[in-house]
Amino acid sequence: MRFHILTLFPEMVLQGLNTSILARAMKNGQISVEAVNIRDYTQNKHNRVDDYTYGGGAGMLMQAQPVYDAWKSIAQRLEKPARVVYMTPAGSVFTQKTAQEFAKEEDLILLCGHYEGIDERVLDEIVTDQVSIGDFVLTGGELPAMMVVDAVSRLIPGVLHNEDSPETDSFMNGLLEYPQYSRPPVWHGREVPQILLSGDHAKVDQWRLAQSLERTRIRRPELYEAYRKEHPPVSPKKRRKREQ
Repeated sequence: MRFHILTLFPEMVLQGLNTSILARAMKNGQISVEAVNIRDYTQNKHNRVDDYTYGGGAGMLMQAQPVYDAWKSIAQRLEKPARVVYMTPAGSVFTQKTAQEFAKEEDLILLCGHYEGIDERVLDEIVTDQVSIGDFVLTGGELPAMMVVDAVSRLIPGVLHNEDSPETDSFMNGLLEYPQYSRPPVWHGREVPQILLSGDHAKVDQWRLAQSLERTRIRRPELYEAYRKEHPPVSPKKRRKREQ
């Protein structure tokens, strides 16, 4: 999969992503990350990409022309139109489901704003998705874009050594992930739950689902309710009939 990031700070993006698992995935050719400097496409003799907003107000706004030309430099090289994702607190909240949807793409263009944002006219013309990472405001879209790249990349086959890893992540089945433990079996007087040492995989799976349900019910009740609507609990009477 190929990621194309439109930004005013390409070094920030490339340095942040060229580490750990993502660096290995790039080296192995499973993903590629291109950072395109929007400033390279300004027609302003002073190399500016922003100006005052019409109607007044605090702050500056990124202009449409350099953003459009930077996008065009990518779009012209691609065999087919790619989704353009604008990172903005005004967008739809990015979720694991969104990551799974984006992971189906061959190319993904991520647009990072700065200052007071970007001229709405270019957004209307080129953007297909507006995405937020939460109800807060950052100085720019680079960190959110890097988070999207990370979340999507780990769903690409071969990026993770253990192909089962993404399937057990939080949100993959609509629930938070169950608690996990490693050696030693006792640490600071706290013991690993005995069921995990039993070797009974069926019972371990049942325990993990129960823990996920309880953790989600307490920490994210809205996710718990949504899961219960799709997976209503089976009554003991119906369970006995199924077993018969």
